[in-house]
Amino acid sequence: MKKRRIEFFFVLMIIASVYIIFFTNSSYLLKTGFVILYGLIIMTTIFSLILENRTAHNTLLWMYVLIFLPVIGYIFYLYSGQLYLKGYLFQSKRKNDREALKMTTQQHTPDLAKLKEHQKGFVHYSQHVALTEMNTSTQTKVLTNGAETFNEMKKQLKKANDFIHIEYYIFRSDRLGKEIMDILITKAKNGVEVRFIYDAVGSRSLLSKDIKRMKDAGVSVYPFLPIKYGFFNQKFNFRNHRKIIVIDGKIGFVGGLNVGIEYLGQDEEIGFWRDTHLMIEGEALQTLHSIFLLDWEYISNECLLDDPHYNTSYSVEGDGLVHVVASGPDTQEDIISDMYYTMISFATKSIWIATPYFVPNESIRTALRVAAKKGVQVRVMVPEINDGFLTQYATRSYFPELLRCGVEIYSYQKGFLHQKIIIVDGDLASIGTANMDMRSFHLNFEVNAFLIGTSSIQDLVADYEADMEASKRIRPVEFYKRSPIEKLKESIARLFSGAL
Repeated sequence: MKKRRIEFFFVLMIIASVYIIFFTNSSYLLKTGFVILYGLIIMTTIFSLILENRTAHNTLLWMYVLIFLPVIGYIFYLYSGQLYLKGYLFQSKRKNDREALKMTTQQHTPDLAKLKEHQKGFVHYSQHVALTEMNTSTQTKVLTNGAETFNEMKKQLKKANDFIHIEYYIFRSDRLGKEIMDILITKAKNGVEVRFIYDAVGSRSLLSKDIKRMKDAGVSVYPFLPIKYGFFNQKFNFRNHRKIIVIDGKIGFVGGLNVGIEYLGQDEEIGFWRDTHLMIEGEALQTLHSIFLLDWEYISNECLLDDPHYNTSYSVEGDGLVHVVASGPDTQEDIISDMYYTMISFATKSIWIATPYFVPNESIRTALRVAAKKGVQVRVMVPEINDGFLTQYATRSYFPELLRCGVEIYSYQKGFLHQKIIIVDGDLASIGTANMDMRSFHLNFEVNAFLIGTSSIQDLVADYEADMEASKRIRPVEFYKRSPIEKLKESIARLFSGAL
């Protein structure tokens, strides 16, 4: 894009200006000229920023960054602050995905007669905004934590006869990763088609020798948006956070668990790992598979979505509705954020949220405050210790406004809480890869399964209640007594909320 080349030129000019102004003995006239040049570049960038019509506080934040952090602020803005980029960088994928999903997903209107009013409201909205269809003939099974999840995964992978399609944000070359790779290699050698997508940033610890080992065995392996191709066009800022497995078109998996020993709770530094995954059979699996196939086509140029071999739906007896929804830079709207908001807005009795990163946007915060003031029980569960300074303290910065409105906030004590769960009224739920933060809402490729009236929701409810036993409620009086240093950390971390 022309604008990309101009911005790269601006970076060079800013670096040159700072160098000449501060580190050379050039003439006063020359230095003055470069001061003016630097000022013009920053003012041009700010003018472009204002034209994007963001929220006032977001615009002012980036203006401060550009003005008061020479060079670093401009580069940080280019690679973290330009949400409009996703419209250009993934325009072709967005158009192709929209057309393909319309043709391949089953077009039918589910029977809503047995649904409650809040469920009907959510279903109507979900069908209107998502590219995928609501599915009925589907079975879902909740898998709690790593041991249960990976045991089931490995068992199903070993049963594969036709094809295995796998897509992960983090896939490590540790003991667990090698176990799964060994299964994939064995299957590929036995004639099973194996296609493997890994995120180039998230899976940076996946060793090249392991990738070669899989390729040599016949596994088709592709990275998603390699850094070497994406640095100067800023694609590296948009990551594939999806976790998808599809086996023979009959069994699939989606949820919060990546592949690494820490997800089994076997990392000594992290300790116990609390997470949730979902196994899917039936119509909704074909929707999940379509999302994988579109990602595969994007990175490999191999179109499989039109092939009946990969586009066959196997119906099973279902007990509710399941809507598999993809979001990311390749979707025009912030679908997951809007659907979270809609779930919260339709709640009449309870809203239970569990998320490792709680950096909600203004609309979701407002919905939570309003729900609590209406008498809806609102619970938010986050880990006691997070895996980063910014996420730890940015999360805590939102506690005061919610506590004042009666929202119950719980700190999970047993280990690291990584599941991404929302349960509304005990009969409407979301489980998937999307956190409740700005990165999942705006930058990452995500996929969630929304469950309406399925029996598996009761398993989520039971697990959440068990997690409550391992959590400590944060009381307003206690929390307000935290030190000024803690408050300062929260305020600083909150400044970076837009990039978290």
